[in-house]
Amino acid sequence: MSKRSSIERSSSRPLEDDGYLRNGGELPLSSESLIEILQAVLERGATFRFKAKGFSMYPFINDGDVVTISRLQSPPGLGDVVAFLNLGSSKLAVHRVVGIKGSSYIIKGDNIPDIDGLIPKENVLGRVTRSESMSREVPLGLGRERLLIAVLSRNGLLFPIMTIYRLVCALIRRVPS
Repeated sequence: MSKRSSIERSSSRPLEDDGYLRNGGELPLSSESLIEILQAVLERGATFRFKAKGFSMYPFINDGDVVTISRLQSPPGLGDVVAFLNLGSSKLAVHRVVGIKGSSYIIKGDNIPDIDGLIPKENVLGRVTRSESMSREVPLGLGRERLLIAVLSRNGLLFPIMTIYRLVCALIRRVPS
């Protein structure tokens, strides 16, 4: 879900003085820097918010949505959305746990056909506890329905079902009352 991301920074001192002001008050970060800051913040027990980049978790997390990552208080369960280090690229990704095998996790983006692989528990950095789109919380995907979403996603059924759902909703909106 990210090659480059950004964090929101609030300070009493203007950001322009630091030379960091870009993109309306956002600080662009490399994946390595983002991972380093995320780990440091979570180690202190605080939550970490950043703008997601990419469409691998569509429709539940979209490009530009703000996700909140919290420290793991317990091991991630089936359907949880987690931030983790991708084995192939060592990049930060935010995807859903679709299976558990021993002390490793089968993780997959909701909008991509392939799994990320068997991710060791050490690579899972935190759990997504909130997602916001245009400053409004996006509730679907993090509640009890996450189990069904995980099963559908793992079996390649989530995207076709969501496509049909969106088409039906669009048709219903067009029907005159």
